[in-house]
Amino acid sequence: MADAKDNLITAGNIAKELGVSDGKVKKAIKELGLEPAAKRGVCCFYDRGAVDKIKGSLG
Repeated sequence: MADAKDNLITAGNIAKELGVSDGKVKKAIKELGLEPAAKRGVCCFYDRGAVDKIKGSLG
């Protein structure tokens, strides 16, 4: 069974998955007001629902 942490993804990996720049993803996160599901140091992790929202905002 998948652990909840397995569903978390960084902004950089979201960008790779969607085939867009890190900057576009970070801008979308800010515009959508998305909060990270978890933080490890300075690294923010987002859940899979956030990926769908970001993808939708990018058109």
